[in-house]
Amino acid sequence: MVTKDEARRFLSDCAPEQCFWCNNGPVLKNLEELANFLPEMNEDTFRHHVNNDKNDFSNWVRDIIGDQKLADNLLSSSTRESALKKVMNRLNSLRKKAG
Repeated sequence: MVTKDEARRFLSDCAPEQCFWCNNGPVLKNLEELANFLPEMNEDTFRHHVNNDKNDFSNWVRDIIGDQKLADNLLSSSTRESALKKVMNRLNSLRKKAG
């Protein structure tokens, strides 16, 4: 179970050098921005970052944000809709925990 401090850390902005750089330009600095960008992202961009060889979103969430649970959940997301649902569910849970 995530602690209040962990939830706050997972919800915070990452350092500028650790932001997620989408291949089509946008730079994401937190989970909220990921959740906001996923619905707008075109399929080519999503496939660039999530395919049979890699899942850049899962890697970023695990290695930079530090949220292993969400990172694991994102590994099984093969569509933008699935990824968005998992990110939104986790965001809601973290917001409640963070207070």
